[in-house]
Amino acid sequence: MGAAPAGGVEAPEKTAASRIAPGVKYWHFDIPASHGTARAHVLDINLRDPRTGVGLLYPGEVGARSAVSALADGAGAVGGINGDFFNISEAQHPGVEVTGAPVGPAVARGRALKGAVPNGQRFGPAMPPGVTTEAVLGVGYDGRARLDSLRLDGQVRVGQTRLPLGGLNQYALPVGSVGAFTSDWGRTSRVRSTCGTDTNRGAPCSTDTHEVTVRGGRVVESAGTPGSGPVAAGSTVLVGREAGAQELRKLSIGDRVHVRHRLVAAESRMPFRFALGGYPVLRGGAPLSGLDSVTSAVRTAAGISDNGRRLLLLSLDGSPEFRTGLTVAEVADTLRGLGARDGFSLDGGGSSTLVSSATLVARAPGAQAVTVRNNPSGGAERPVANGIGVFSRG
Repeated sequence: MGAAPAGGVEAPEKTAASRIAPGVKYWHFDIPASHGTARAHVLDINLRDPRTGVGLLYPGEVGARSAVSALADGAGAVGGINGDFFNISEAQHPGVEVTGAPVGPAVARGRALKGAVPNGQRFGPAMPPGVTTEAVLGVGYDGRARLDSLRLDGQVRVGQTRLPLGGLNQYALPVGSVGAFTSDWGRTSRVRSTCGTDTNRGAPCSTDTHEVTVRGGRVVESAGTPGSGPVAAGSTVLVGREAGAQELRKLSIGDRVHVRHRLVAAESRMPFRFALGGYPVLRGGAPLSGLDSVTSAVRTAAGISDNGRRLLLLSLDGSPEFRTGLTVAEVADTLRGLGARDGFSLDGGGSSTLVSSATLVARAPGAQAVTVRNNPSGGAERPVANGIGVFSRG
């Protein structure tokens, strides 16, 4: 692997790679790091192989969670890893249902599932300076993996009035905005979307809220507080807080309303086939400035090399002898040592899972189900909001 990366993590001595499927290999290696020895598990995906691809794993609803192994088996994936940070606790809002929804944008099979919550509403460790919750890792229709950011572009039109859309299937809406919830959200309560502020996740829930249901281009229901239960296919529930609630109160049953939304990439002109949130740690072969070099933990990350044609999915082992993990700076150095030019941090701790058909998970050749290749730090798989699935037609 050559010389050790500049950050001090030694180049890994890998175990022999095992073939999971065409274009997909698995191996693990130990890393002498600042807080002790860490063990990393890796899925190495060759995106040049026409039989191999990756996509979003999720429970079928944005506001839901499931174990990575169950998500991978349900989707027929040969491997997978946990994904974005998510709404895991509501201790600061007693009585408000935890949604389990992810922080960042999500795209599945080319369809925008959700937008990013405000920066101050995210769960997870501090992001590098200048990074926002709109950051994504994904694969475009050209088959190349890339990092980018996805901004929600949406509008609610009522007659000559145009209201900017502040959210799409998000557990937190910007103060004073209107957000849209579709059937992709699921049955989870929408109350959490009106809690906290753009800068303080723990701030009280808004007392000025309203929601309307739009079906067939007309308002069919109106309520003073956000509701719960599934959103019917073809319907959109609009939830407003503060100024947004005041605008929604002006609507009457039967009023015509048109809602549109899309996710716009900041850099790429190639639409994403799949994308999920997290935050970048490596760009163009260089670690981002301001990465945490002190706090060590069990972590999950992804690396991109070969001009987007190779994707590395990495999950640290959470067993007691390796639980010291890596700092975020060490994760960036490790990905660089594996040949990645770009790197992306995903949820860690008890969420870190890699599975294969052999939490990183993978399926062994001929097996009917994936197995967990790392040891989750909590001793068992934690249900997560989404993940990256590896698929093979071979």
